[in-house]
Amino acid sequence: MLSASDLAGRLAQDAEAVCRHYLSAGHRAGNYWLVGDVANNKGRSLYVHLAGPRAGRWTDAATGQFGDLLDLVRETCGLVDFRDVAEEARHFLSLPQPEPVSDLRGDVSDACPVERPATERARRLFRMTQPLAGTLADIYLRERGILRASTHAALRFHPSCYYRDLVTGRTSTYPALVAAVTDDAGAITGVHRSWLDPDGVGEAKVDDPRRALGGLLGNGVRFRYPVTDPVPVLAAGEGIETMLSLSHVMPGMPMVAALTANHLAGFHFPPGCRRIYIAADADAAGRHGIEGLSRRAQAHGILPLVLSPELGDFNDDLRWSGPDRLTASLKAQLTPEDAVAFLTA
Repeated sequence: MLSASDLAGRLAQDAEAVCRHYLSAGHRAGNYWLVGDVANNKGRSLYVHLAGPRAGRWTDAATGQFGDLLDLVRETCGLVDFRDVAEEARHFLSLPQPEPVSDLRGDVSDACPVERPATERARRLFRMTQPLAGTLADIYLRERGILRASTHAALRFHPSCYYRDLVTGRTSTYPALVAAVTDDAGAITGVHRSWLDPDGVGEAKVDDPRRALGGLLGNGVRFRYPVTDPVPVLAAGEGIETMLSLSHVMPGMPMVAALTANHLAGFHFPPGCRRIYIAADADAAGRHGIEGLSRRAQAHGILPLVLSPELGDFNDDLRWSGPDRLTASLKAQLTPEDAVAFLTA
């Protein structure tokens, strides 16, 4: 049986063919394959080396994701178990299936990216989750001062979510907080996974404990967000915990976490939106997201207003300063009518 590194090496021998099959929305530019992201959206953010010693290695400059072609198969197909990833790679390479076949799924074509688009792959993973209340993910968020996370339908728990180290190729499973990424109509287009330490001491001790899968552009993880009514006022930001912290003291305000600065800049405004509060992130990428979303809001006749934390971020404000201090800080930044309508007493 070929190891993970052997399979990745075989795929790298014909990297362009792999890209044409799994990333058909992209194109070749010199010795690179360019595409928008692992969900096969158009763009240039993700690039794959097609030749040389790094053939098969890829990086998404927007999200920070990277890996080899075996990782690419996993992400584009939305596969959870490494056995399924290896099976899909063998299917592409026309290699014989290893024995015993009872260890593998009976229908190889079920993993085919043509038959399972990005949205369905994300929905498949979300269907494997369970309610958040009382789980390790709920405890993790409560320790960060977020006490009502289980009331949000977008948040779920996976007790044993597949994780693969992108450097060593080693596979393992960890419990995970799983968040649904949805569009304006409430349809799931992607998921975000935060892997947790099984001993309940924070995030899993891995290099990148947070990863997204599926269609993010224009979409986000939504909290208290109606899908049938106009949304005249909302708050938007990058991180899930940032927006949950704001929701803790403004439970009635619709909120969305776009997950990255680039995706925040490209968020799709809901119908009827008049004001959008943008949760600040102090790093350079965060400023880029704020500026991009502000420009687009103004172009749509929407008033953008930036909310700034007193400490490092809004979760720090909630945890270390407390909800009363956070409420007072936000009261000075909201319009008077929004302060009355949305801030808790």
